[in-house]
Amino acid sequence: MPKGTVVIGLSGGVDSAAAAYLLKEEGYNVIGVTMDMWKGLPVAEDARQVAAQLGIPYYVIDFKEAFLQKVVNYFIDEYKKGYTPNPCIACNKYIKWEALLKYARKTRADYIATGHYACIIKLDNGRYTVSQSVAGKKDQTYVLYGLSQGMLRHTLMPAGAYTKEEIRIIAKKAGLNVTDKSESQDICFIPDKDYAGFIERVTGKKCITGNFIDENGNVLGEHKGIEHYTIGQRKGLNLPAKQPYYVKKIIPETHEVVLGDAESVFTDTVLADNVNYMAVPCLKEPHRLIAKIRYAHKGAWCEVIPLPEGRLECHFDEKQRAITPGQAIVFYENGYVFGGGRII
Repeated sequence: MPKGTVVIGLSGGVDSAAAAYLLKEEGYNVIGVTMDMWKGLPVAEDARQVAAQLGIPYYVIDFKEAFLQKVVNYFIDEYKKGYTPNPCIACNKYIKWEALLKYARKTRADYIATGHYACIIKLDNGRYTVSQSVAGKKDQTYVLYGLSQGMLRHTLMPAGAYTKEEIRIIAKKAGLNVTDKSESQDICFIPDKDYAGFIERVTGKKCITGNFIDENGNVLGEHKGIEHYTIGQRKGLNLPAKQPYYVKKIIPETHEVVLGDAESVFTDTVLADNVNYMAVPCLKEPHRLIAKIRYAHKGAWCEVIPLPEGRLECHFDEKQRAITPGQAIVFYENGYVFGGGRII
């Protein structure tokens, strides 16, 4: 008898394809779904072929409205506030989990599944969290910190037990047509990486220019709009200087970008809001954890202090470079995600 019915998001890539194969081999009744999220993004024909090769039902579901509201509009709003958002985190929570779970419930499926490199574990206190996979740099736990207990309870992530190379071998042995397909990079709905241009096209409004200023408020030149810049940025400022400038701070109220030297973009203190705890219901007292301030950050020891209104303060043992408002800070303990929040 099948272990249960699982709806898996098929992107057309090797990770989700191999995950679907593994679930079928484990005895699950697997249904493949491709989420049609944005105009211009191809609805993967590769995913349809994978489903046919595996002999599983396959559907394309229109999630464009949810994607616009929860991901694209969020992305634009954050940049307007002077933040640098991570749309993958929003997409995971609101589309690949929340919206897909709603669809799964309508079809009376027991679980949803993805091809993410992460493992779901249940702690001794009964809480669910995501544990780092064996995939090394491909580990994706950082972008999953926002998932709720209900989401984790009904999710399967079989790819988390394998490295990327092992996943490709599994797909090849299964005869799947996506074995050698290259993986997607950066933000899927902005393939040209021109974020400011994307914001202008969607909103129909030009970015508002403003002044570059130094840390004393002296005007250094004019910039193209705060949407063009992020903390720690050096390239693309186009300012003549004996020593390089770096973006230290963005002030959306006055459309000013504060520049400083290389040392000025290091700090040991972080504030965060929109906090989601996985390992505990909430944090009541200071706690030492390892924190990552961006996807590729190796992590560093810090003390996390809970604040009123669901916020927190984090003090690193050593200063970290370019801690960026809008990005996520994710905390780890014993290899699993303790929780995380949005840097402010």
